[in-house]
Amino acid sequence: MTTSSIRAKIDCPIERVWAVVTAVDDYSWRSDLSGTEILDERRFVEYAKGGFATTFTVTAMETCRRWEFDMENANMTGHWSGVFTAGDSATEIEFTECVEAKRLLMRPFVKAYLKKQQARFVADLRRRCEGAGR
Repeated sequence: MTTSSIRAKIDCPIERVWAVVTAVDDYSWRSDLSGTEILDERRFVEYAKGGFATTFTVTAMETCRRWEFDMENANMTGHWSGVFTAGDSATEIEFTECVEAKRLLMRPFVKAYLKKQQARFVADLRRRCEGAGR
C-alpha cells in the first residue's frame, strides 16, 4: 500500500473550509472533476474529466475536525482521511491517502500520482476559499 500526505494552511475560517470540502454536490471549484453523484448519506461517486468514476464510502465524520472515507475505482482501492485544525482566521489541513493499485504495473507510479492529485486539490481549495469564490 502506498501512503501520501499533504499539509497546508488555508487563509479562511475552518467552517468555510469544511463546508467547501464536504459539499460533494458542489464540485464547481474542482479542476479535476466533471461531476458527482450522491448515492446515499454515506456514499458518493466522483467523475473525473473524461468520465472515470471513483466511489467513496464515508467511514468517519466529526464536523470541522475529521472526514474519512474508503475509495475504489477500476485501478485502485484505498482510504482517505482529512484532519482540519482551526488557527487564527486560518485553517490547517492534513490530507492522507493510503492506496493499493489493482494492477501491478501501476504500482511504481502511484506515489507520484497521489502527490500530483493532492497538490491540485489543495490549489483548487485555496482558490475557492481564499479567492473571489468566497
